[in-house]
Amino acid sequence: MAVVKELLRAENDGTLSFGDYTLGSKTKLEGFEFQGDIYKVKTFAEITKLEKNGMFVYESVPGTAVENFKTGDGIVSFKVSASKDAQFTLELEADSEYTVYLDDMNIGDMTTNLSGKLSVSAELEEGKSIEVKIVKK
Repeated sequence: MAVVKELLRAENDGTLSFGDYTLGSKTKLEGFEFQGDIYKVKTFAEITKLEKNGMFVYESVPGTAVENFKTGDGIVSFKVSASKDAQFTLELEADSEYTVYLDDMNIGDMTTNLSGKLSVSAELEEGKSIEVKIVKK
């Protein structure tokens, strides 16, 4: 999987791709308009963070590349890659239960905290991506 050299881009299928974990220093892109919302991304080797209209959406440690990020109807889906294992956190509905799938394998049900955050750890390696799908129960 390639990193997103333009930091944040809209795909033809109506999804977003963002993040470049190969950067040595923090780089950001602000004011990216997509489907009526304004996005901001900060990314480099240590962290990747996406905000929508000033609100938290996604964060990973270390940095990742995310392709085809889509939310709607109680489902969040995307492909993620990095140079090593990563933990990503998503902002979802507060105090709700979700089923998490990595490469179509159900890794279990998770409940968001009162602020709606859900964190998932994934085994990643350079040159390979995994598909992530998080479904509200």
